[in-house]
Amino acid sequence: MKNGKLTDKVAVVTGASKGIGAGIAKQLAAEGAAVIVNYASSKSDADKVVDEISKRGGKAIAVQGDVAKKKDIERLFAEAKEAFGKIDILVNNAGVYDFKPLEEITENEFHREFNTNVLGMMLATQESLKHFGPEGGSIINIGSLASSLTPPTAVIYNATKGAVDAITRTLAKELGPKKIRVNSINPGMVITEGAIAGGYTEGDMRKMFESQTPLGRVGETDDIAPAAVFFASDDSKWITGETLLIAGGLR
Repeated sequence: MKNGKLTDKVAVVTGASKGIGAGIAKQLAAEGAAVIVNYASSKSDADKVVDEISKRGGKAIAVQGDVAKKKDIERLFAEAKEAFGKIDILVNNAGVYDFKPLEEITENEFHREFNTNVLGMMLATQESLKHFGPEGGSIINIGSLASSLTPPTAVIYNATKGAVDAITRTLAKELGPKKIRVNSINPGMVITEGAIAGGYTEGDMRKMFESQTPLGRVGETDDIAPAAVFFASDDSKWITGETLLIAGGLR
């Protein structure tokens, strides 16, 4: 892809084997970026994403790694550098959730969500600093409408995504002098494999979201991916510390 917005750029996308991450990986590749498709456990899904990108003439590799483990993150970036020589874009997309009332919250679930959604984002960002060139780069955090909508039964998840908002604004200030931009995309309910498996895309929860959303529908991964291209490209070169809600007007 020679005249894409991201020609000759290299992007690491965490949690990119499915859902929003997969959608973003494909879209970045379509605009000319070489993409590292990170996955925690779904190797076959990650390989499928790489295969789709390759069939369309793009460049991608799949690399396993748990973002909450520093060693895995170091290996992820080492393999990215070995494959493509440098890093220009990091998409912190890996995330986990489980919606339960306060009475059912456990220490384990708290740590599981914070380890991936918050610590994982920090570790990946920290490691990326060693690989961005002098011309800087773009970090795109995938937050959630949950941080501002704060729906009930999602207290841990909402808390992790509130942290993502704060991290985005903090690191935009901290990394700006290195020409590294940090922005966040906060989607509303999106139809993904995870949401379907959790049972969130059918029944009352979906009806509630649809009835309260001005544009009258829940999201698709294609609704989110173009914003990642925007934040990754020079179209947003004077934008940092920003949070973009993509939720059909629900707030």
